[in-house]
Amino acid sequence: MDVYYPDNESTNRPAYVFIHGGGFKGGTKTKPEIVAMAHYFASRGWVFMSIDYRTSSDLGSIYTGIAPQAWIDSIQTYATSEEDAQVGIAMYAAQRDAKASMRWVMANALNYGINTDFITVGGASAGAITTIGLGITDEEDFRDEISITEDPTLLSTNLSQRYNIRSIVNFWGSNIKLELFESVYAKSPYDGRDPELLTAHGTKDSNPVTTYGEAVELKGIYDSYGIYNELVTLNAGHGAWNATVNNKGLSELSFDFLVDRQQLKVE
Repeated sequence: MDVYYPDNESTNRPAYVFIHGGGFKGGTKTKPEIVAMAHYFASRGWVFMSIDYRTSSDLGSIYTGIAPQAWIDSIQTYATSEEDAQVGIAMYAAQRDAKASMRWVMANALNYGINTDFITVGGASAGAITTIGLGITDEEDFRDEISITEDPTLLSTNLSQRYNIRSIVNFWGSNIKLELFESVYAKSPYDGRDPELLTAHGTKDSNPVTTYGEAVELKGIYDSYGIYNELVTLNAGHGAWNATVNNKGLSELSFDFLVDRQQLKVE
């Protein structure tokens, strides 16, 4: 995890946890566009944290302790190749890692002057898929399906910490992981207490997992629960980091949304 924080002595800082993309096969928390966004928010009073997580390239051929058997069975039933299966397993591991990162943030909030009532999670592509799962699923989901006996590393992940996410920022992601979760566990992850949502998505997105229709579908789900959300439509394809709307880039658009909806006072 890379932490960017403002040059002030405040003990009342909002926090923004961001998750990079990469198709659950790779990617990096130091992607230049993410670093630029980190500096943008840190210069405006946020503590910005860019996290890494396990991808398919980190996995071997034995998945015990990495994903629960029910998830493994479901993935292997529908995967058309070993590569697809590894990506599906990595989706679970990434979610588990992201939740551990959130618990770390809570455990270290005092050290960074974070006000834990104002936590935002955001991500792009695969990172947005994980971000949506982080904000919407219950804290025990993607945690308790594997026991400490199966995965002893869980003991080192601040299990006593709880977190509350105020807002989700979704750049060209989808709810595919939540659909898989619901299929495996027959449990809808959505409810009326889910965080508010900002989505930015291009109409020309040709990634089959993250088409523009995914953004529209997620907005419909949110609307059905009466939860505030905004869909910013981009005239662009996948990975539209340089897109602008009314001469505002993604950092500024998300900044405006968060300040308005969280009623933040910024200098």
